Amino acid sequence: MISYPATIFLSNLVRKLKTISSLKIRQEFFNQIRRILWGKRFWTKSYCVISVGDGATTAIIERYIKNQRPN
Repeated sequence: MISYPATIFLSNLVRKLKTISSLKIRQEFFNQIRRILWGKRFWTKSYCVISVGDGATTAIIERYIKNQRPN
């Protein structure tokens, strides 16, 4: 869950998050992940964004995210 200022383009934010996380994961786990990478890419170019209105509190959103574990 991310809260960011409206002055930042969402696409730029996602691109930076993917770049930084990819670099850090590769640095720490490269030997474990190298066989399952898509060529040189770690992330796909896709992303999903879901926004919520004023009726959802931070606690409700956090609880929803935490409950998204696979069965």
